[in-house]
Amino acid sequence: MISKTTCVASATLWCVAWTSALQATDYYVYYLGGQSNMDGYGFVRELKDDQKELMNPVYIFHGNTSPDGVKVDGKGRWSRLQPGHGVGFKSNGKQNQYSDRFGVELSFAKEIQRQFPEREIALIKYSRGGTSIAEDAAGNFGCWEPDFDGINQYDHFLATLRYAFAQNDIDGDGTQDRLIPSGILWMQGESDAVYTEEIAQRYYSNLTRLMNLIRASLRQDDLPVVIGQISYSQKSPPTWKHGEIVRAAQAKYAGTDPSAALVTTTDNYGYSDPWHYDTAGYLDLGTQFADAMAKLEKDD
Repeated sequence: MISKTTCVASATLWCVAWTSALQATDYYVYYLGGQSNMDGYGFVRELKDDQKELMNPVYIFHGNTSPDGVKVDGKGRWSRLQPGHGVGFKSNGKQNQYSDRFGVELSFAKEIQRQFPEREIALIKYSRGGTSIAEDAAGNFGCWEPDFDGINQYDHFLATLRYAFAQNDIDGDGTQDRLIPSGILWMQGESDAVYTEEIAQRYYSNLTRLMNLIRASLRQDDLPVVIGQISYSQKSPPTWKHGEIVRAAQAKYAGTDPSAALVTTTDNYGYSDPWHYDTAGYLDLGTQFADAMAKLEKDD
């Protein structure tokens, strides 16, 4: 039986299509993944008009989320970025059902456009609230463990990529587009900090392995990765009782991988509930992600 980790190459054969694209528009693609603070709990109603504006259209493929142990999903459709890609977003592959929430995608897109005004930008998003990397921290939400015995978040993520890269005209202008993987944004770790110290201590190795596999699925071993450092919930005592271990692991990863960076401003954000940042927090987090990503790309 072939393990999931040996199947990455076969799961990513769609990337070969780039090289033969004729009259292609180049889109620089960023993957957004993790758990609920990547889903996004910012309120669309609190956005100002200028916070929704982009210099040029940005396209997003937002994969439909599913729990572990069910048929692989990840369905979505390329569409112009707009508010509503937060928690509650759904897609059946033909139609998107937008929510009243948003995540980091809006301000990330706006700032990365400012940093790279010559680029066309596209986003792929697949995240699921409550998910861990470690299988034994999955609870009722799911895990990203690549060798999980069955279907899990890693499989739904790979399906999202397959669907996204299978479409060669994402902007609908009648000509082929070329999708160029350019970076990974990862906001996750709270669930790995909830259970035991032993699980939290494994976070560095689990994170390193998962990021390397996501890079492999995008066919670039040194693809820039920006990690959002987890912050404590507003519950007392904090929900993630081993949070310092996970935070240290995130800092270690960013400090030892030359193509990785860490966003630490999350400690300064307000909360809309005991676990999730407020609207201003998500807007700033997206900007910080973009700034860190641009620095990695410019230093490459």
